[in-house]
Amino acid sequence: MDLRIFTEPQQGASYDTLLTVAKATEDLGFDGFFRSDHYLRMGEVDGLPGPTDAWVTLAGLARETRRIRLGTLMTAATFRLPGVLAIQVAQVDQMSGGRVELGLGAGWYEEEHTAYGIPFPAEKFARLEEQLAIVTGLWATEEGKTFSHQGTHYQLTDSPALPKPAQAKVPVLIGGSGPVRTPRLAARYADEFNMPFASIADSESQFGRVRAAAEQAGRQGDDLVYSNALVACVGRDEAEVARRAAAIGRQVDELRTNGLAGTPAEVVDRIGQYAAAGSQRMYLQILDLADLDHLELIASEVQSQLP
Repeated sequence: MDLRIFTEPQQGASYDTLLTVAKATEDLGFDGFFRSDHYLRMGEVDGLPGPTDAWVTLAGLARETRRIRLGTLMTAATFRLPGVLAIQVAQVDQMSGGRVELGLGAGWYEEEHTAYGIPFPAEKFARLEEQLAIVTGLWATEEGKTFSHQGTHYQLTDSPALPKPAQAKVPVLIGGSGPVRTPRLAARYADEFNMPFASIADSESQFGRVRAAAEQAGRQGDDLVYSNALVACVGRDEAEVARRAAAIGRQVDELRTNGLAGTPAEVVDRIGQYAAAGSQRMYLQILDLADLDHLELIASEVQSQLP
């Protein structure tokens, strides 16, 4: 079971804060550092000092880290034109020496689009599907050849399809709970399927749908990595769990139900239940980025106990 750290910088984090957490992620032996791609805070927080751009952040971290995987959960297809996104991700992959992964989703948070003048189309899923076709098509085009796409939403003509990523294939992550279109899209384009903030039962069901869709598309179900993203709130005792829950404005009982909360032993057991349902990788949503002791505890007493 891989453990990756997953941050939500729109809730309030500077680049320096993210760099500190990313370096701790690397030093403590976690597999990767991922971040959301949002431009507006959510809930009752001030979001200061303001949003940071996901791919600008990852470009900086690419030069400041050496081992960990870097990526997004999830970049919104509404934020960037697919040709531009392909260039950005390829460049950051080069800057990192081949450690980047692209999580790409349809986009859902209308208020952030309104706040920053980003178009928020009614039909988003079809745009996401075209973006995936374009981004992966550009990367897969042989050097010296060109790529064209004549779609409903995007048209590219004789693109040189450059630059290329450092990796032969940048892993693509697709996620969500849609029962039909999402598994089909994952079966066609994804290297990893992620279930965000879902129960064990719902995760197992959706993993099964994705496996079935992959096999129907001519792939093996095991061609994909299956993962979850869950909020983490771990403490050495009940008082420490309660303190960490209060710091992020959550209730302990709710976190135990919907996330990875409790003592290290409880969290190890909970992760094991997700593993039994088919999860192979866990993204730990860390909401208090100043609490580096939290990461140290998870590394020393949770990660060390996992197979």
